[in-house]
Amino acid sequence: MTLDELKTALLRSYQEYGGINHLDGAHLPSEESVHRLAYDMMHLLFPGFFEQSAMTMREIPEVTERRLAAVFDRLEAEIEKAMRFVDHPDPVSTAEQKAAALCDAFPEIRRIIQTDVEAAYQGDPAARSIEEIILAYPCVLAISLQRIAHELYRLDVPLIPRMLTEYAHERTGADIHPGANIGTHFFIDHCTGVVIGETAELGHHVKIYQGVTLGAKSFELDDHGHPVKGVKRHPNIEDHVTIYPGATILGGRTTIGRHSTIGSNVWLMKSVAPDSIVYYKGDTTSVVRENHTTDRGETDSGSDDVTDWMI
Repeated sequence: MTLDELKTALLRSYQEYGGINHLDGAHLPSEESVHRLAYDMMHLLFPGFFEQSAMTMREIPEVTERRLAAVFDRLEAEIEKAMRFVDHPDPVSTAEQKAAALCDAFPEIRRIIQTDVEAAYQGDPAARSIEEIILAYPCVLAISLQRIAHELYRLDVPLIPRMLTEYAHERTGADIHPGANIGTHFFIDHCTGVVIGETAELGHHVKIYQGVTLGAKSFELDDHGHPVKGVKRHPNIEDHVTIYPGATILGGRTTIGRHSTIGSNVWLMKSVAPDSIVYYKGDTTSVVRENHTTDRGETDSGSDDVTDWMI
């Protein structure tokens, strides 16, 4: 094919295959600009950690003001594009309001992210310092950007929340939907291969390892055979749960009770009571209920309750 023939063939494909291009429509948010937002927001969350040259405390006010202004301007511009994409009647003022709302949330987001860093330090004996966690642990980027994207998701901003989490996905291998609701002190050890779905609910002090999936068991379809949007599809993980590598937990009605441990490669589509240990035993999944006086003021009685589920 000559260059002219190739051009003609491509132009024909643009006309014939709708949905793969967005010509003559609303200007979509820029991937490059959203990636720059992710970069700048990480600098706002962790000032002094990602600089090419040293920064002093005297410089912090000026640098913070400059970065905040740059983030707000870029965020406002990209949100306006996203609102135009969904034909919002007032994209300009709406973009300004939503950009301001996210920026207003930065101090609280940063407070929560500090608990994630602390959880990583406390949860990994290989970590030698908080600085090492922030500079070298991929979970910091994945969780931090998800928390920012979650705020935009709650503000009903189209497109941009997923673009932010996909940037983190590309960099870390962890795919966390911006809709997932995650408590404080969240730690993903090793990070790679983790998938957390849109309607997942995670409590406080949850620790998961690489390859864990918190996914949907099935998709409810409408009368036309299309997936129904906005229904609860992903599991609930209560406080102080640990999930080891390769575990798969599915379903919107599935709840993992507080202080439970899910072993490696376990496949779960049923709820688990608090204080349980779930692991493989031959061809079955065994659930051991730990019965003891807990440090939360609750007393269990009787012998250990062991349930085997046939796989």
